[in-house]
Amino acid sequence: MTLLRHMLMLAVGVLFSLVVHPHSLAAQNVDAAELLHPPTDSWPSYHGDYSGKRHSHLTQITPQNVANLGLAWAFQTGQTALIKSSPLLVDGMVYFTVPENIWAVDARSGHMIWHYTHPPTTGDHIGNRGVGIYKGWLYFMTPDGHLVSLNAKDGTVRWEILIADVTKGYWTTMAPLVVNDHVIVGVSGDFDNLTGYLRSIDPDTGRTQWQWNSTPPAGTPNSTTGGMTWITGTYDPALNLVYWGTGNPTPVLNGSTRPGDDLYTCSIVALNPDTGKLAWGFQVSPHDTHDWDAVETPVLVDGNFRGQSRKMLMQASRNGLFFVLDRTNGKSLLTVPYGPVNWTLGVDKDGHPIPNPLKEPAPDGRFIAPDEGGLTNYRSPSVDTKEGLFIVDAHLSYSLYFAKPADGNYGWAGADYGLWGKGVIEAIDYQTGKIRWSHEVGEGGAGAGVLTTDSGLTFTGDAYGNVLALDTSNGKTLWHAGTGVAMQSSPTTYELDGRQYALTSSGGVMFAWSLPQNAIAAKYSATQAQ
Repeated sequence: MTLLRHMLMLAVGVLFSLVVHPHSLAAQNVDAAELLHPPTDSWPSYHGDYSGKRHSHLTQITPQNVANLGLAWAFQTGQTALIKSSPLLVDGMVYFTVPENIWAVDARSGHMIWHYTHPPTTGDHIGNRGVGIYKGWLYFMTPDGHLVSLNAKDGTVRWEILIADVTKGYWTTMAPLVVNDHVIVGVSGDFDNLTGYLRSIDPDTGRTQWQWNSTPPAGTPNSTTGGMTWITGTYDPALNLVYWGTGNPTPVLNGSTRPGDDLYTCSIVALNPDTGKLAWGFQVSPHDTHDWDAVETPVLVDGNFRGQSRKMLMQASRNGLFFVLDRTNGKSLLTVPYGPVNWTLGVDKDGHPIPNPLKEPAPDGRFIAPDEGGLTNYRSPSVDTKEGLFIVDAHLSYSLYFAKPADGNYGWAGADYGLWGKGVIEAIDYQTGKIRWSHEVGEGGAGAGVLTTDSGLTFTGDAYGNVLALDTSNGKTLWHAGTGVAMQSSPTTYELDGRQYALTSSGGVMFAWSLPQNAIAAKYSATQAQ
């Protein structure tokens, strides 16, 4: 094929997209097969696929040409709320959210197709992580604990149901996880006497299929409440298990009323998505007294681990420890710190950290690493199996924790004062837990997730409002662009009409980046000539 012919084909493709796609997009019909094996022109779930690796096989944008990356389009929401959602891409349409709002935007041009605004609600408006999609329907959580199903083509509402009672202190932020005929959602909340749970909803009717509670029934001796399920989990179709992280117990900094490990708070759990039955649980922070949720992404990786083929689960947890588990049974393969950690006496034979009682909050204060925000938090990591790296936005930090007896046995029951913190993108060798490289992203820390690609690029952001493209092999900056506000979401990528886009956000603006059309045509021509 000649270069001229190829450029003509690109021009026809662009013309077709301008004429057809903005107002008559194809039916949004995401089935179980597409969720299982997303095509390159799709990002149909929160993590992109069920594994949580946030790794793309696209290779058009490379370390050699990423310096030419430019702005393809930008969409301004006009909202003061920050975009914290991970955008979905289905049939040429991008879907993203802030609390009480969903936008559908043409993925080629940034033209708005529709905008849905939910009536104002109570509940915490801290952010919204995005939507789920299945068979032409979107699923969206509101701050006051409702799940809304909308038509993906026009944003009209099909039904709305109650998931959690906001008057009791619950609220919701997460992007639903769709597994076969189950829409699985979790809850948020920071008050005492609230039970964390996951609930499975019928995608057509909104009927509850099952509920799994992360804490024991009320009245159980020496038990706790808490264990919120803030962030979207992952799924292994071969084992038919859903993996999820749970939050901290309550009262938060006072563990005297809840002796023992406080299962299943601060844990990684494996559930059967058809029944909600617990297959296994691994407690990341036994008897947590520092507010270190374990809701960070449980990333699923298949491959060799120290000479043996394994189905692995990996988590860089908020408490400062990196875990590798055998996800068939929850057994520990590796537990190591990936930054300053001073609250443990070591690790037991089963890979659980052993809390140091002298590092529990006290009236005269305790010097703790990491701080209450944790060594990482909500931001999504990425795994590049070719490099053998687990890459995470980390926050090295120290703080003073205080217990406040006057606060009694409820709520926060103490205080935390951050002393110092620094944001770094860390590349962890998941065979050993050693840090292969680190890239500083700002003293205050950043809020961006991480995306890696087969071409050897790592996309993320820093604390100063820059979008970054790093070399995955060594962490060196290859490209950056200033956007004004630090990214609070995770990058995604997709390819349409032979053109790869990277999506990032800044404040209330969504940005799409791509190579110039002439560079794409030149690359195609060179490939054909080989």
